[in-house]
Amino acid sequence: MSREVLLLVDALAHEKNVDRGVVFDALEMALASATKKRYDIDVDIRVAIDRQTGEYESFRRWLVVPSESGLQEPDKEILLFEAQEDIEDIETGEFIEEQIESEAFGRIGAQTAKQVILQRIRDAEREQILNDFLERGEKIMNGTVKRADKNGLIIESGRVEALLRRDQMIPKENLRSGDRVRAYILKVDREARGPQIELSRTCPEFLLKLFENEVPEIEQGLLELKAAARDPGIRAKIAVVTHDKRIDPIGTCVGVRGTRVTAVRNEVAGEAVDIVLWSEDPAQFVIGALAPAQVSSIVVDEEKHVMDVVVDEDNLAIAIGRSGQNVRLASELTGWQINIMTPEESAKKVEDEMQKVRELFMAKLDVDVEVADILIEEGFNSLEEVAYVPLSEMLEIDAFDEDTVNELRTRARDSLEAMEASQSDVKEVSQELISVTGISQEVIDQLVAHQINTRDDLAELAVDELVEMTQMDEENAKTLIMTARAHWFN
Repeated sequence: MSREVLLLVDALAHEKNVDRGVVFDALEMALASATKKRYDIDVDIRVAIDRQTGEYESFRRWLVVPSESGLQEPDKEILLFEAQEDIEDIETGEFIEEQIESEAFGRIGAQTAKQVILQRIRDAEREQILNDFLERGEKIMNGTVKRADKNGLIIESGRVEALLRRDQMIPKENLRSGDRVRAYILKVDREARGPQIELSRTCPEFLLKLFENEVPEIEQGLLELKAAARDPGIRAKIAVVTHDKRIDPIGTCVGVRGTRVTAVRNEVAGEAVDIVLWSEDPAQFVIGALAPAQVSSIVVDEEKHVMDVVVDEDNLAIAIGRSGQNVRLASELTGWQINIMTPEESAKKVEDEMQKVRELFMAKLDVDVEVADILIEEGFNSLEEVAYVPLSEMLEIDAFDEDTVNELRTRARDSLEAMEASQSDVKEVSQELISVTGISQEVIDQLVAHQINTRDDLAELAVDELVEMTQMDEENAKTLIMTARAHWFN
């Protein structure tokens, strides 16, 4: 019988061109499946075949689970304390095994054994084919449209199949069976039952790889592609930088008479590609990304990662682009939020911001408009700046003497401390309200807005008052109030 096992393993391994270990594993599963049929309950069976002799043994086993968790599957599990009675040093996650009579090889249902073995061999073949393909390190797959299904197109390249989902196709692109197609390998899912490779023709990485294939200077390290943004099939922007000052990065990507960029465009359904010079200076990068629009001025807010870009009326439509396309792509390319505005809109925004700062200084520093405007003109935009910039800088303001400077700094610090204390109080009050079972953050915010700051404040409310404040129904309001009152009775 053991000789029969070895002959079967050798024959299948040779026929399917897979490792003998794969066939042994499949045969063990088939024997285990046949053995389980002897039981009326769901049991866990393990079969071990000696790879040298072909002899095999069968075991029923139980998974060791924590004693406190209880048994979820009593026929396949055992509690830790019970398992330790047999094996003192056993741990959870290990198995207790009991040897049982093995199923005779000749009595195994031939169809069951064949199905299990062939399925395992198919899985192994599929895994080997996938590994061979991935080992080539290619990022773009060249293949043929094999067929369409509900998820998209199945692309075949040699013996490998991949899925090009419909949302990863370039809009209005009509691909049919037999068409040659190139696409970027977006991800590999080894657990997928169908094609394990997913492709994309719309992702920015596809565009970058196409340029790498067309521009040898990129592979040579003379040029570097930094980023890309796409409106698939319509327009795209890529950012390029040179590491050799003798090379024109944009011209090199365009190619002689536009041959290189044209080859890329033909692959992506005529998508227009703007080639932008990358810069370490974010403002300069954004100006380049908005081309062909001419920028009048730009204001950078690094804290909010926003840029206000001012263009004149003649360039406004160009900067924004059709349906906002140009500014959207420039924003995606640079990673900055870009606000396009006219000089008039910019001036109004500056004036509005100055007015807010003016009102802040007048209220918190208790000064008149003239003093507030002096501070603004000298570049002060917050209480923190007034309170903590070096004293020597403020003393350079001609309109202020030393006593005035010290008084302004003191008032600014007092205001900041008061604001911080106020925020801390609200936080503590809110934390107390959070402890009331069943209360949401939204309700807490509504209560604090109505000066209901403590558990007792909530407990003293009438049901109709709480309903009016929060718009909750009467039953929930009644329950919440009674919950808040519970500590009174305790």
